Amino acid sequence: MADVTLTNVRKQFGTFVALENLDIEIKSGEFVALLGPSGCGKSTTLRMLAGLEFPTSGDISIDGRVVNDVAPGKRDIAMVFQSYALYPHMSVAENIAYPLKKRGVSAADRKVAVQKAAELLQLEPLLDRKPKQLSGGQQQRVALGRALVREPKVFLLDEPLSNLDAKLRSYMRAELIELHRRLGKTMIYVTHDQLEAMTMANRIAVMHGGKLQQFDTPDAVYNRPANRFVASFIGTPSMNQLEGQLDGALFHVAGHSIPLDRTRFADDLGTGDYALGVRPEFVAIGDGELPAKIRLVENTGHEQIVTLELTDGTRLLARTDAARRLDVGQNVQIGFHPDAIHLFAPGEEGPRLNKNDAASVIPMRSR
Repeated sequence: MADVTLTNVRKQFGTFVALENLDIEIKSGEFVALLGPSGCGKSTTLRMLAGLEFPTSGDISIDGRVVNDVAPGKRDIAMVFQSYALYPHMSVAENIAYPLKKRGVSAADRKVAVQKAAELLQLEPLLDRKPKQLSGGQQQRVALGRALVREPKVFLLDEPLSNLDAKLRSYMRAELIELHRRLGKTMIYVTHDQLEAMTMANRIAVMHGGKLQQFDTPDAVYNRPANRFVASFIGTPSMNQLEGQLDGALFHVAGHSIPLDRTRFADDLGTGDYALGVRPEFVAIGDGELPAKIRLVENTGHEQIVTLELTDGTRLLARTDAARRLDVGQNVQIGFHPDAIHLFAPGEEGPRLNKNDAASVIPMRSR
């Protein structure tokens, strides 16, 4: 196992800054997800950890050693790619054993290592097959096996489940969680899928525009998002964010006022433009003073996602029980759970202005 540290890391391609002043410290044995939309810098970060790209400035350390100029093969890491990158002319056993063969490991020791990895990944019946004879999930396990036999200090996984269908992704998520539990190795996992990050990682590094937005536990990024981007990116559906004006203990939106408990927010808030955030599961339909009209009802089986429209045209979402009768066009009154209200400064990355209060212990009922 090994700690991984990125200190003030910057990566620039010509005039384009792909990554700006990234500081992350990953503890030995952690499962960390690098999460964000395309172009946020997560894959660039992984490639620099692997030695496939080099930082423009800053330091990358693995197990206490700065590896900025260390070749990929000497970093004691293993990388699992999105495309699996299996050799089509080799059997499963030969694919798994290939890194050991390159190192000059004896045939007898290679056989033992392959058998051990195959048992761990339930690949024993497949060892004589070629990759084209395998399903996507089986190919993914072979790619993992090839990484496992190297016994690296750090595993790097680059969107390894993105080519699988939804059912297989769910299965492989559970497999990877169990694999991490058994091995106890440091794993760094790149994904754009927040469900993968939330269910698999010990901590999540949320990235956007080449910058780290928040690095914290799944509970914290969901219940205490650092800013408006994190609030909008984490959660399905994402957090509602209503533009309005704060005046004392009242938040004005759509011609109506929502009372706030000012003790839950920063002491230095002034009158002016802010955004009020609330997760859909804490929007109460039929219990509140804010008038709205139901514009869409989506029944997912176990719940309903309801699109509501305020009098000024602002739309927001609510989650409610699937058995509840709600009709499109129906006029309703809505309210928000007072302990679930977040306040944000204006702008896409406007910071959250709550104190660490009761909102931190709200159960994540949407996950």
